Amino acid sequence: MMRIAVVGVGGVGGYFGGRLAQSGQDVAFIARGKHLEALKTHGLTLDDPEGGSVTFTVKATDNPSEIGQVDAIILGVKAWQVADAAALMQPMIGSETFVLPLQNGVEAPLILSENLGPRHVFGGLCYIVSLIIGPGHIRHVGMKPYLAFGELENRLTERSGKMLDAFRKAGINAEIPGDIAAAMWQKFLFIASVSGLGAVTRAPVRVVRSIPETRALLQAAIEEVAAVALARGVALKQDAVSATLAVVDSLPGETTASMQRDIMDGRPSELDYQSGSVVRLGADVGTPTPVHSHLYAALLPMELRARGEVQF
Repeated sequence: MMRIAVVGVGGVGGYFGGRLAQSGQDVAFIARGKHLEALKTHGLTLDDPEGGSVTFTVKATDNPSEIGQVDAIILGVKAWQVADAAALMQPMIGSETFVLPLQNGVEAPLILSENLGPRHVFGGLCYIVSLIIGPGHIRHVGMKPYLAFGELENRLTERSGKMLDAFRKAGINAEIPGDIAAAMWQKFLFIASVSGLGAVTRAPVRVVRSIPETRALLQAAIEEVAAVALARGVALKQDAVSATLAVVDSLPGETTASMQRDIMDGRPSELDYQSGSVVRLGADVGTPTPVHSHLYAALLPMELRARGEVQF
């Protein structure tokens, strides 16, 4: 049994942490406000796409010192919250503790390494469409859950093996890829492009992928991220773009990305760590990113309004 803490009990952290807890792992959830109250009073509720629902008792607190040192920390906060979460996690970090970040984007491991030291950081990514529908209540909307992670140096270690075993015992399709950085960038091709186009059009994926003009823009956005990755020395597979388009075509038609939903609902989003990150990381290596530059610029007013920096 592993001792695992989940920081950020949203659609991602709540789902994967909940599945681990259900399977018998020793899981503690770090939450706050109404979410924490619901977890402590009623437990965690997970809904599945077929309409099933299960509620079970979980350990939850807002004080990491109450948990103490753990084997692993699953980090499910938004990308802009990673640095603050690193400070929050300090009481739970032991000599062998690792943090598994599941943020959209590719910069979370670097931020965590700067704050905690690279020894305590894994690379990680997941594919799932899930969201909070109420305090202590997570709904898996669609997409077969998948999770990939590993040591930043791509070494197979005892601790990564234990984590893999824990996920698989929980019935989660998980793997340790040969190159975790390449795997993260492969997802980044997908999420940054789908999020940006979805947020600008305010349309579900079936609309974006079916109209020739928006599909062409989507493909251009994906190709742009791939170009940045290759310029940065990331070993993407030759079929990275076509494989990404295949994932888009496989999604349930009404799928929307979390960044898109946040922007549409007037909440702070991961814009700076998706479209903005493509622009920023491309500029670092002299790779033009006109599509993502336009997406970022078009969405920035809504992002700044959500953060209280402009009013209109």
